[in-house]
Amino acid sequence: MEFQQQAAPPAPAHDPLAVALGNASLLGVGYVLAGRRKLAVFTGIVTVLLVVLLGVLFRSTWFEVVVLLWWLFLIAHGWRLAGGRAQRTSVRRERGIALGFAVPVLLIVGLLRVDSAMLWSTVSEARGSGDCARALAALDRMWFGHHVVDAPMTVKGEDTVHACQKLGATKNKFALALTGDVESMKVGFQDSAMVRRDLPGHEQMVDVVLDGFFGGLPTKEPCDTLSITDGLRAMKLSGSVADRSAHTVARVEPAALVGCGDQLMATQSWARARTRYEQLLSQYPGTEFTARAQDGIKRAAVAIELAYVSSLGQSYCSRPAAYSGAAPYGPGVNRSLVYGTSMHSYTSKFPAEWIAKNVSDAVLVLCAGAQDYGAHVKTCAYRNQTTNARENISFHTIAIPLTAYELRTGRQVFQTTVEIGGTSCPFFVPGRDINESLQSYVTPSDDQVRDAFSYVVNE
Repeated sequence: MEFQQQAAPPAPAHDPLAVALGNASLLGVGYVLAGRRKLAVFTGIVTVLLVVLLGVLFRSTWFEVVVLLWWLFLIAHGWRLAGGRAQRTSVRRERGIALGFAVPVLLIVGLLRVDSAMLWSTVSEARGSGDCARALAALDRMWFGHHVVDAPMTVKGEDTVHACQKLGATKNKFALALTGDVESMKVGFQDSAMVRRDLPGHEQMVDVVLDGFFGGLPTKEPCDTLSITDGLRAMKLSGSVADRSAHTVARVEPAALVGCGDQLMATQSWARARTRYEQLLSQYPGTEFTARAQDGIKRAAVAIELAYVSSLGQSYCSRPAAYSGAAPYGPGVNRSLVYGTSMHSYTSKFPAEWIAKNVSDAVLVLCAGAQDYGAHVKTCAYRNQTTNARENISFHTIAIPLTAYELRTGRQVFQTTVEIGGTSCPFFVPGRDINESLQSYVTPSDDQVRDAFSYVVNE
């Protein structure tokens, strides 16, 4: 009996187009349709790995090309694996399955790509107008899908987020700077320069922040404004920022100089006030504030003189100084400051209008020396209660050397010796009132004291 060998059944044929379309989904559907499940799993793992790397680590155009080439490879390999042009099998069911996976994937990718382009258009407009809030609101819509379909855009978006965060902190620094904190201002300019240098494309956003700072000048406090302008002048700015800084300083500084000078005068910081007034005349001559600054310099100079003379006290007699705010020495009552221990018992007898309350009220400064015996008035005999001896005691006027200075000029106007007369030869003379030469002073009345000094105070 003869046996005829049966031929093996032919391998099932697959639709090349269906396999290629299935692989276009990047889900390995084409390999599943071709019965190559292991290959589908392997390529699926590679695809997932590439997508993750694209969305997380290698967000660049070159890696997008790598993923695109992998996608084209899967399509071409599926086509060839199913026989390509040599295989004319057409399986409508397989094509339906392949399209059912490929079309949604490609549609989602396409829609995400369009959404990414629209999102980036909004961000670009916001960057161009310097509107960080609008840019960040658009970028808040970005998710992992955008990272996959448009990785470079997400990198640029993150640059914008970083720039806006940095500029937000810079804005806060500038707000603090407008209170007179110069160090915060320096940090603000450093940070804005860093954004301009390291994150190109955000220059307009930097300019908006700078506009806010420069537009905040002058501040309510003129001395704070000057702290800022002094700091701006000391900083080494460049380019358009330097130009804007110089323009702002020139715009706000003149008024701030006189305003700060007036504030310092009110707080008795006269030397600093004079410096600010002088700065105005030096740097901005011929402005509307010139007369005010000139007057301020005069007032400050007078106040400085007053403070200095007031601090001298008794030392004025050894180093007289001028207080130009004093009234001139002349006819009438010249109110006087009286220095010298020998005068303590006599000034209390002066009329109130003779004595100045303080330096600002004075015309003369009277410097008295130690009192001595003046002209002889009378000699009287007394019995010494201790020795019972008879002694003659001579009575003399009270002589006080006096030097007068005109306070307005600090010059000496006269030098004299005032002699105060009085009664002599009292019934009893205490021993402490008699010196070794048996001399004693007369006893003056209040009127005699005033008469002695009247020609000194009244010219």
